[in-house]
Amino acid sequence: MTEPTLDTGITTDLYPMPAFLTIEASNLERTVDFFVNGLDFVSLFTLPGPDGGPMLVHLRRWRYQDILVRRGDPQPGTGWSISFAAEAEELPALALQAPGTVDGPTDTPWNTRDLTVTDPDGYRIVFTARRPAGERDEAFSDEIRRLAAEQAGNGAPGESRGAGRP
Repeated sequence: MTEPTLDTGITTDLYPMPAFLTIEASNLERTVDFFVNGLDFVSLFTLPGPDGGPMLVHLRRWRYQDILVRRGDPQPGTGWSISFAAEAEELPALALQAPGTVDGPTDTPWNTRDLTVTDPDGYRIVFTARRPAGERDEAFSDEIRRLAAEQAGNGAPGESRGAGRP
């Protein structure tokens, strides 16, 4: 099966991301523009917030080079985190053994369960897992698939428009 791609050759398929960067941005549009127009990333989809404005933008350059940009109020030296894929079942034990400040595991509006550990320098390391079956908001999952396909302009998920990058 061929992966869906944009005209740029960037794959638009939705896959579990083994690691990705999350950035809080005081001006989401400016930050997205920086990555899209300055660093050749593409916007896969935008998740609208309760006020209708963008809450989260998923950017990608190549396969497994994903950045999630969230609306936020970053403070100097903060406003970013690195996220690693995890299994929901491992998060409680990891929370008990983790050094530093621990937050979670907590469920997010985007169907993940996250454990955040802050190291001594204030960097946030997030272990993020897909919520277990039966605990997911399936309507939300359907909406993300619809938004991704609509905003990528390539029709339904699974349709292909060319060869993908690595």
